[in-house]
Amino acid sequence: MDHIYEKEFDFVISRAKALDRPARMVVAGADCENIVKAVFEAEAQGFARPILVGNEDRIVAVLKKLGLYERNYVISHVPDYEINTIYHVYMERALKIINDGLADILVRGNTSTRNFLMPLLDKKIGIATGLVSEVALIKVPYYDKVLALSDTSVCINPSEGQRKKIVKNICYVLDHLGVKRPKIGVLALVEKPSFHMRDTVEAQNIIRSHKMEPIADCELVGPIPWDLIVSKEAARLKGFDCPYSGEFDAVLMPNVMAGNTVMKVLGMSATSNACAVLAGTRIPVAISSRSSSVEEAYLSLCVAAAMLYEDKK
Repeated sequence: MDHIYEKEFDFVISRAKALDRPARMVVAGADCENIVKAVFEAEAQGFARPILVGNEDRIVAVLKKLGLYERNYVISHVPDYEINTIYHVYMERALKIINDGLADILVRGNTSTRNFLMPLLDKKIGIATGLVSEVALIKVPYYDKVLALSDTSVCINPSEGQRKKIVKNICYVLDHLGVKRPKIGVLALVEKPSFHMRDTVEAQNIIRSHKMEPIADCELVGPIPWDLIVSKEAARLKGFDCPYSGEFDAVLMPNVMAGNTVMKVLGMSATSNACAVLAGTRIPVAISSRSSSVEEAYLSLCVAAAMLYEDKK
């Protein structure tokens, strides 16, 4: 695979490749071509050992189609008991492998979002350690660095308290990627709080709370609209006095609608490169869309693997 994102995401990829041993990646529903390609690319790069969960016949058919049948992997066969619960059963098997201490990273394969998340959040078999949220990494042409966006798919309408936990999740992921004390913008429609605009009031409350007692080791600014986050010139023209405009590391979204819309608009109209993981789980979770490109799925695996990296310095 041609690593077209190698330069932009080098800070992530280099950590994934520097693991002391390959990460055991368990794929829930491993009959998904793009995810399988990505996992075996990670295997070829030396930082993954594939564990493929699902119907063995379908998995083998995919492997043969892609010319991967002779590669190194383990298949954990799960019969198709009921077509309506098939992928839920796949997740239960993947989670058992994790809970038995036999996997380091969970990978979403051919599973719906609901059937992937519900078992993961289950108190008996799941791997949630707190609030689970998605942290997406995105690189757009007009911005000099990779931006972390959260939440873009899991927390539908988080409360102020939940958004504070999402800030912690953002910092946790970025810290493992080598980004210390990240600068995070609390996204809102405008930069001045107004009781007519709930997002601005919530942003102000979160900032006040952070000043009284730091939520995490980060710089938190808000309320702040998108243009003032990504552009120094926009900040100059608007007279917005913020040294971080054009240099933010992450954006805290007000809700999943805003996060998901920003991701999709940037992805489809700004030729952005993106990937995502879940935070708030016992082990890293790579979560790509079943329609994601192989490159994006590969990057998600790199981020998840980088979260296992131990800095020896």
